[in-house]
Amino acid sequence: MTELPPYWLRDNCPCAECRDPRNGQKLFQINDLEEGLTISASTEIDGHLEILWSDGHRSRYPLAWLGAERDGDGRTEADKRLWVAADFARGLPEARWEAYLSDPAEQAAVLTAVRGSGFAVLRGVPTVERQVLAVAESFGYVRVTNYGELFDVRVEPDPNNLAFTSVAIAPHTDNPYRDPVPTLQLLHCLENSATGGDSGLVDGFRAAAALREEAPADFETLTRTPVPFVFRDRRTELRADRPLIELDALGRIREVRFNNRSIGTLRGTPGELNAFYAAYRRFAAITLRPELQLTFRLDRGDCLIFDNTRLLHARTAFQQDGHRHLQGCYADLDSLASTLAVLHRRTAALDAIAGLFAGEGAGEYLGEEVTMAEHMLQGAAAAEAAGAPDHLVAAALLHDVGHFFDKHGQGALHGRDLMEGQDNRHSDTGADWLARWFGPEVTEPVRLHVAAKRYLCAVEPDYRQRLSEASEYTLTVQGGPMDERQAAAFAELPGAADAVAVRRWDDQAKVAGAPTPGFEHYRPLLAALMH
Repeated sequence: MTELPPYWLRDNCPCAECRDPRNGQKLFQINDLEEGLTISASTEIDGHLEILWSDGHRSRYPLAWLGAERDGDGRTEADKRLWVAADFARGLPEARWEAYLSDPAEQAAVLTAVRGSGFAVLRGVPTVERQVLAVAESFGYVRVTNYGELFDVRVEPDPNNLAFTSVAIAPHTDNPYRDPVPTLQLLHCLENSATGGDSGLVDGFRAAAALREEAPADFETLTRTPVPFVFRDRRTELRADRPLIELDALGRIREVRFNNRSIGTLRGTPGELNAFYAAYRRFAAITLRPELQLTFRLDRGDCLIFDNTRLLHARTAFQQDGHRHLQGCYADLDSLASTLAVLHRRTAALDAIAGLFAGEGAGEYLGEEVTMAEHMLQGAAAAEAAGAPDHLVAAALLHDVGHFFDKHGQGALHGRDLMEGQDNRHSDTGADWLARWFGPEVTEPVRLHVAAKRYLCAVEPDYRQRLSEASEYTLTVQGGPMDERQAAAFAELPGAADAVAVRRWDDQAKVAGAPTPGFEHYRPLLAALMH
C-alpha cells in the first residue's frame, strides 16, 4: 500500500487534525505540507494502514478504503443502465405516491430508477394545481426558468412553444439553450381524456453509444462541435453553445442536448458543416428507431420524473375531443443524488443498529434475566405504551447502545467493564455514536439516562429500593446518588425530564420473556427521526 503517492495519502488523511470531524472538510491547504514529504514508517494492523510521516504526523487509513476503485458522480454512462424499449416490457419503474412518501425504501427505489434508468413514474399523485412542485420538493428544489416555477402543458391560444399545441413533438431534451440546463423534468398529469397525446422516452445515452459504435467519426464530430441553441420570445433571449453529445474528461458520455426546434445557425467551413449535418442526421435517425422509443400513456394522477440531460422525451399528436392538461417543473439531479445518498446512508445506519440487536444484543444484559436486545426493546415498548413521542421511544430503544462500544466507538461488548467495577460511561459513548444520525432530542436522554438514575435516587427516597440487584451495583460504580447540589443542577438541564422518563422505562425493561415488537417495528420511526 505504501507505493501510493505520498501527497495523495496525506491529502486524504482522515484524522481530526486534518479534517473537521463534524463535516469532513479539510483543515489544511495542500501547500501547507512540507516539500519532499515522505513516509518514515508504516504498518498494517487491525485492517488499517498506519503511517508515520517525515514531518512527524501520524495517519491511519482503512485498508478497504485504500483498495477501493475509482468512483464518480454518477452522471456518466458508466453509472447508468442503458436501455431499449423492450427492457420495460414487464412494466415501468413506478411507485404509489403514498408509499413513496411513507417508506424510505420505496423513495430510494424511485430515485435510484431516475438516477440509473433515467426515469420513474409516481402513480396516484393528487390531481390538484401545483402538486408537481410538492413532488420536486420531496427530493430537492424547484428550478425556476422563464416559464416560471411551473408550466402548464396544454393547448394555448398564442403559444411561444410547440409543446403548448396539439401537434406531435419529436424526441428532444428541454432548455438546451440554458447554461446550466435543468437536469430534471417533472410532468404531472391532471387530465388526459383526449384521443392521442401518448408520452414517449428515448435513452439518449443508448442512442449516442450506438452512434459511437456504428459511426465513430460522426460521434467524434458531435462531441467536438459546439452547437448554438437559441430561444427567443417577447421577454426572453437565451443562448448556449454546446455539443449535442458531451463527454467527461475520461471520454464517457455525460450529457445529451438534442432539440431541433432550438438549434440556431451553425457557422463553419463547408467541410465542417457537411461533416456536422451528416453526423446530426445519422444521430437523429438513431433516436427515431422503433426499438429505442418507449411509448406509454400518462393518466390522471401520474407524475413522470426524468433526466433531461440523458432522456429525450416526445409526445404523439392528440385530438381536441377531450382535455389534456399536464403541469410541469424543472429540478436538478444534484439534489436528487443528495437525497438518495442520505437515504442510503440512513439505511446503512439502520442496518448497523439492527445488527447490534441481532448480534451483540443477543448476549447477557449485565446480570439481568434478559438479553441486551430484550432490555432495549422492552424499554421502547414501555415508552410506546405510555404514549411517548417518537423521539423518546427512540431514546428508550437505543439508550444502552453505548455498552457495545469503547470510548472511540469501536465495536466490542464493553458493558462487561461496568460489571467488573469500571464505569464505561456508556451513556456518553452511546450518545456520541448516535449523534451522527440523530439530533439532541434523541441523544440527550441517552446521554443523561445514567445521571437520571443517580438523580432519582436523590429526590425519591423509595426509588432506590426498587432497583434490581445489578442496577444497585452499577449505581455504586457510576457514582452513587447525587448530592443536593448535583440534583438541583441536573434538574435544570434541558433534557432532564426526558432522561428521567427514559430511566423509568429502563427500570421496567427487565422482565424475562415479556413479549415486545422486534427491531423492524421501530425502523420507520427511527428513519423519520434521522437527520
